[in-house]
Amino acid sequence: MSSPAYRQMAAELRAAIEDGTYPAGGTLPKIIDLAQQHGVAKQTAREAVAQLETEGLVDVTRRRGTVVRARPLRRRLTRGRQVLRDERGYYFDASAQPWTALEPPTIIWAPAPRDIATLLGLPEGEQPQDVLVRDRLMGDPTTRTPLQLATSYLPASLARGTRLAQKDTGPGGIYDLLEQMGHAPLSWDEAVSARMPTPSESDRLHLPKGVPLLRITRTTNGPDGTTLEINDTRMSADAFDIGYTLTRHPSAQHS
Repeated sequence: MSSPAYRQMAAELRAAIEDGTYPAGGTLPKIIDLAQQHGVAKQTAREAVAQLETEGLVDVTRRRGTVVRARPLRRRLTRGRQVLRDERGYYFDASAQPWTALEPPTIIWAPAPRDIATLLGLPEGEQPQDVLVRDRLMGDPTTRTPLQLATSYLPASLARGTRLAQKDTGPGGIYDLLEQMGHAPLSWDEAVSARMPTPSESDRLHLPKGVPLLRITRTTNGPDGTTLEINDTRMSADAFDIGYTLTRHPSAQHS
């Protein structure tokens, strides 16, 4: 079965963008001209351009028309297998260590998203349980460029009535506070995934249309294995990738 006409046209335009026929920062012809060039109806041409916009290849603007997006060079965030520490407390990525909060944290009590609730081990039911949600916008302290959203979810049974629910949790942040509360030593594990952003996430991170989020979900555990916090970190998949150093297992040693 052949693809719809707009998909075929989108494939041709995509190839023309990739080979430089339409360079970054340049514009595509007007819809009426594209339709004539490809021998299709104007609606088909509009759908093809909309497909490219969804993929994050072009921006459709009123003033300039359809502009080919410049793709930024991705910055590698090398995730090791160690938790690090500086004067501000624990951190997990040397590349992002200089980043700071660009605004005071937002702190609310609200139901956790379903996947977060599952990770926290909250019981399923028709009435979702409220958890403490600490939301931060992190970025470059010099340019004030937003780079990362970091949201912590803590069970109400752990956080309610404690300093965890205050904007200022003291030196070392929530992890030092958790250990001071008797949960030392903490341990962590994490998973990397991706998804499309919500409108709010797109606005806060200044994401162009069609750009997905790179997502790191980190679980904080107490010494008895109890899950104490889920940290949901999101950043532009257009601007960052995650790197890991690979080491040889004894079974793979060179002979």
